[in-house]
Amino acid sequence: MTRKLAAGNWKMNGVKASLAEAKTLADMFPTPTIDILLCPPATLVTAMADVLTGTKVSVGGQDCHMNTSGAHTGDVSAQMLVDAGADYVILGHSERRADHGETDAIVAAKTVAALEAGLTAIVCVGETLAQREAGETLDVIRAQLAGSLPDGIDLSRLVVAYEPVWAIGTGKVPTLEQIGEVHDDMRATLTARFGGGADTVPLLYGGSVKPSNAAEIFATSNVDGALVGGASLKAADFSGIVSALQDA
Repeated sequence: MTRKLAAGNWKMNGVKASLAEAKTLADMFPTPTIDILLCPPATLVTAMADVLTGTKVSVGGQDCHMNTSGAHTGDVSAQMLVDAGADYVILGHSERRADHGETDAIVAAKTVAALEAGLTAIVCVGETLAQREAGETLDVIRAQLAGSLPDGIDLSRLVVAYEPVWAIGTGKVPTLEQIGEVHDDMRATLTARFGGGADTVPLLYGGSVKPSNAAEIFATSNVDGALVGGASLKAADFSGIVSALQDA
């Protein structure tokens, strides 16, 4: 059975006072029937892990380096995230791919590092608007999956998130048919490469997910949850999405 996951990506938002939102969210779901995750900035990982100790909400990082240590000023290793209290890490987000020039090969190397450290990797893929309009969406996603996922990966610690670049933070959302088409194709692509175990890998949708559209997105084929940006910053907003996934 595929695990369901509601993951919140705080991006470059949040200070210590923001941790009250995380605690409020955890208090709202003391016995959730799905997995719930918050990924704050690196500066808050330890503090959030402390605040959420004893709750059912997990903590993750937003990126990690491919090396375990070394002369990489400003970077954070997977081991450091584990030491800080993280269980997950987001890798290959479109903002990292665009702003930091991350290639599929870099994402794959980071994924190896994350898994070796004991983290669950949330690997992100997604097409640009130009690629969508050119009819290249499925080819782009397949290529990103092929290049970003290492061979022999532990499927029990893999999550894949589909985030169309043109829908992130724009308010634009693909049609349910478009979302379903990509998620069905991702499942088939993973199964063809990794076998039957790929059925258990959660496939998340991300891109302008909010309480008002979450239920219909979660009712779509092979959508096992969401990777949520802005709507995860406030418990009042994210709780609606978590509830919708529990009800799906």
